Amino acid sequence: MDSSKNGTPESEARAKGKAAAGAVPPPVAAARVGRGGWKKGVAVFDFLLRLLATGAALAAATTMGTTDQTLPFFTQFFQFQASYDDLPVFTFFVIANAGASAYLVLSLPFSIVCIVRPQAIGPRLLLLVFDTIFVALTTAAASSAAAIVYLAHNGNANANWLAICQQFNHFCQQVSGAVVASFVAALTFIFLVDLSTICLKRN
Repeated sequence: MDSSKNGTPESEARAKGKAAAGAVPPPVAAARVGRGGWKKGVAVFDFLLRLLATGAALAAATTMGTTDQTLPFFTQFFQFQASYDDLPVFTFFVIANAGASAYLVLSLPFSIVCIVRPQAIGPRLLLLVFDTIFVALTTAAASSAAAIVYLAHNGNANANWLAICQQFNHFCQQVSGAVVASFVAALTFIFLVDLSTICLKRN
């Protein structure tokens, strides 16, 4: 007599075991695919943010580094000139933003690795460490330069510092634009740190 036709307890147990074994993998596989897809989307957004930050930091460095204005009323022995390298703060600003843009270019291959392998921890952790460093660097450069730009626009009567932007208007426009671009780069670095932290936390 065929035990499978009679529905014996042994056959029913084997059938339930096979059904249970076949039912488990699909939800687990779907969860893994969903999690990997979410992290891949974050990695793509990370790559785009790095392109944005690269443009902002490079624009800040080049704009500040090419800032120079000489007033038209001058003689051969006496002239009024303003240049970024007259102030150590602006020199630090150029170096910091140039370094940030160089780092961002070098970080793009690691960001691509995170897109190809969303579950990889090493590249993401490395990016998190260096992104945090450049958050501090770009924020310090932008903040210190912003203080000088504020004095250039408004002066300080107590310290007898004159507002030079009424004369060096082109110079002030350029340095103000460079500071804004640097703050954009710093803010983008903050978003990059947040994205890396979320990915590592949910790994």
